[in-house]
Amino acid sequence: MSGEARRRRLRALVRLAGVKVVGDLDTVERAFTHESFVKEHGGESNERLEFLGDSVLGFITASWLFERFPGDDEGALTVRKARIVNDPQLAQTGRRLDFAAVLAIGAGMRNAGGTDNTSILADAFEAFVAALFLRYGIEPARRFVEGEHIAQLDHAAESLLDAKSRLQHWAQEHLGATPVYKDESRGTPQKPSFSSVVSAGKKKLGSGEGLSKKAAQQAAATAALQNLETRKVRETQKH
Repeated sequence: MSGEARRRRLRALVRLAGVKVVGDLDTVERAFTHESFVKEHGGESNERLEFLGDSVLGFITASWLFERFPGDDEGALTVRKARIVNDPQLAQTGRRLDFAAVLAIGAGMRNAGGTDNTSILADAFEAFVAALFLRYGIEPARRFVEGEHIAQLDHAAESLLDAKSRLQHWAQEHLGATPVYKDESRGTPQKPSFSSVVSAGKKKLGSGEGLSKKAAQQAAATAALQNLETRKVRETQKH
């Protein structure tokens, strides 16, 4: 993408924060400059902006949650905050807003799929929030985070927990037991593959596979929840 085309995209992103007069784009451009690009071309990467943006994002998110969920205690608010600011969620927003079109990354990293890398996209999101804060103030940064990220997420209580957490809550409530995962490595160092079987109270609940032990356990927990839901539907139909 040419320099002017990239700057038009950057101006459009800034306007999502309610900024009418965009002005100088140096800080915003730096927010989308990955260290791999700097190593090849020089300049300054987005790492320092990412550091600041992490705190600005956390403050905006915590403030929003504090006002929106007055009945939640600290633990519940912490879980909600983690759900909002984790890398996969930030990266998903970055994909929706086509951050790939404005990311400046090194040739090697680009060839390796860097423009869709979750960590790179999440870092760029945080850096962009910092750029908005530094260049235009806290309110534009808040409008961007709340409107383009937080408002797009599902804030229902059940959506806040991953499959393993939800399964653990169910097993402790209904079986009085904690799920146990039996893992097995099936792959090679070059092509890792894991399988996991989850059980609770001597009952096998589900199994799954993944490229890592954690992924396999999540897959097993997801399968277990699906099995439990199917069983619940069948029992309802009998009655």
